[in-house]
Amino acid sequence: MITAPSVETVFNIFKQLNQIPRPSHHEEKVSDFLCQYAEQHGLSYSRDAQNCVVIRKAATPGHENAEPVVVLNHMDMVCVGMKNPLEDPIEAYEDNGWMKARGTSLGADNGIGLSMALAVLADDSVVHGPLEVITTTNEEDGMSGAANLAADFIKGRKVINLDSEDYDTITTGAAGAYLQFHRIPITRIPAPGGKHRWYRITISGGLGGHSGVDINKGRASATVIAWALIAAIYNDYDFDIASIRVGEANASIASSAEIIVCVPSGEAAEFVKAQEESLNEWIQQEYGLTDPNIRCKIEKCEKQETVINTESWEAMMEALEQVPQGVVKMSKTMEGTVETSNNVGRIQTEDDHIFISTHTRSFIDTDMVALGKDIAKAFAKAGATTELVMSAPAWQEDQDSEFIQLTSDTFNDVLGWRPRKVAMHFVLEAGYFVQKYPGIQIASIGPRIVEPHSTSERVELKTIGDIWKVFIELLARMA
Repeated sequence: MITAPSVETVFNIFKQLNQIPRPSHHEEKVSDFLCQYAEQHGLSYSRDAQNCVVIRKAATPGHENAEPVVVLNHMDMVCVGMKNPLEDPIEAYEDNGWMKARGTSLGADNGIGLSMALAVLADDSVVHGPLEVITTTNEEDGMSGAANLAADFIKGRKVINLDSEDYDTITTGAAGAYLQFHRIPITRIPAPGGKHRWYRITISGGLGGHSGVDINKGRASATVIAWALIAAIYNDYDFDIASIRVGEANASIASSAEIIVCVPSGEAAEFVKAQEESLNEWIQQEYGLTDPNIRCKIEKCEKQETVINTESWEAMMEALEQVPQGVVKMSKTMEGTVETSNNVGRIQTEDDHIFISTHTRSFIDTDMVALGKDIAKAFAKAGATTELVMSAPAWQEDQDSEFIQLTSDTFNDVLGWRPRKVAMHFVLEAGYFVQKYPGIQIASIGPRIVEPHSTSERVELKTIGDIWKVFIELLARMA
């Protein structure tokens, strides 16, 4: 077997990446970095209009006739907990065998995989055939990078994707995704005069997490809690809503919310006591075991200038009542695997509309599209316009193919155990690649990443070193 170079190069590159802001839709700086990296190492590259970059490296001498290998990653990340994701670097640290970030998401998804790919490009001791390292944009919030790739952007048909988060697994399939943005028109009217009191309702402390792989873990969605709170107030009080903000990212389970309301002064004391106490009791009953730290707090706040017309937020509430949230259906063929789900990731009041994002996933493309259209109909009844941002196809690899078997054998020979072969309820770009590049085969591997898309995101350090060794050996065997 090949002796892998030190994994320290991977960590050093990851540190560099985490100094570069890279939220979805704003990948210009990291795309610049990749192009400069290629130039520094004398490698050819191409960059497309979506800022996707492919860097090409010639085969190790003596392996020029090997089949080309594509190494796939994405350059964007879900930025949770950042006050200014367009400027703020990530402060990573080590804690008892794990790498974490202080107060924000870490960016291990997919920064660690990208760092491995770049480390190979810089190290001529690694044995490999012709390499194409492709890094896409906007994977986390629409996959527009993969969706718009040119048919000739890559030549290879064997793909190692380093975007898996389950260390003991070869991901051989992924759900499709149907991301929609809904906008309900609103009219802002002057805030009521007279004796009213204003309150800021905050929901915080939730685990949040990935709206695919974490969707069946019983975690609290701040969207569900916010809906229940507004519904409870609606049943008992005369009130107005000035603003709503729920969730952090379209691909995340909402872990926080803020709603500003005003109520007539005579009901204020009862409102504060009854709603905060009763809601927190309900939260603990529902989520005490699976999401123990999420809480609701109601505090007095400053008066707002305007409120939303009642008809619009009532329409939003009616639409959300019709939209499933969480697991819709479990798979009958893949035990313990979610087949279809939906998540309301964000709700945000703007000047003239309420924005709501829904992220539907399924291994059955027809079911996914049908559910997505039903959701759009529910919002249409509320007067909303709906924008289809992404319709990414599901992907299923042949688990018995020679390529998957080679990957499994490499794990066994390098680490002493065979990985599981599993289709995962997250979305990978593989579906687009299968559509665009006939005959392509994909094996997705990666280190153990826990709680992606949240401030609790962390990656186990030992598994980075292990996957690095597997990756290097697999490249050599494919050469």
